[in-house]
Amino acid sequence: MAQDTIVFSSERPIRILLCDDHALVMDGIRSRLECYDHISIIGEAGNGQQALEIAGKQHPDIVLMDISMPIMNGLEAAERFRETLPDIKVIMLSMHENPEYLRTAKQAGVRGFILKDVSSNDMVRALETIANGGEAYSPSFDKIDITEEISEDGTPLTTRERTVLRLLARGASNKHVARELDISVRTVETHRRNIKRKLDIDSSAGLVRYAIEKGLVTLDSAAG
Repeated sequence: MAQDTIVFSSERPIRILLCDDHALVMDGIRSRLECYDHISIIGEAGNGQQALEIAGKQHPDIVLMDISMPIMNGLEAAERFRETLPDIKVIMLSMHENPEYLRTAKQAGVRGFILKDVSSNDMVRALETIANGGEAYSPSFDKIDITEEISEDGTPLTTRERTVLRLLARGASNKHVARELDISVRTVETHRRNIKRKLDIDSSAGLVRYAIEKGLVTLDSAAG
């Protein structure tokens, strides 16, 4: 994140919706942000589904959201925000410096990703940057390569998505894929949704057929 002070361009406060399933964490963030006159906390949610419901009524500028939550996690909620409330910006707040989370979050359309140990000033700078149309990420992510090549065979999938699709097409469960790639089951589920959305394919059988057609798996190795 930039270290220089960024002045929010609007005369009204930046309206923030907080989303975290830990009350103590939410209380701490609220108390930190309430010290700034140009920040207004307009609501709190304990999971992604609640955040979507509140945002649909209150229309915050930014949703500051945790990743790991019950009912609907932050990554899934970010996708839903992009699809149903695209004018509302999402920034992830996590204690996990995980490149896979960051890649998945960017694919879901988030505008920022900061760690929970960030200072109050840096958190506010991130909110200001995003409110002004920019993006903001914790400095520790600078050393992480989050880019993924798009294939040259006409497949609109990233390298990781092709790997996930190959394993799924061979009949691997979400849990097996997660173990194989050392990622969470929720991340696999998010990749699976992204793959279906990009390919406009609804069924697992359709994904298998696509994988065979593109040579990602052979007919003999594909799931029956």
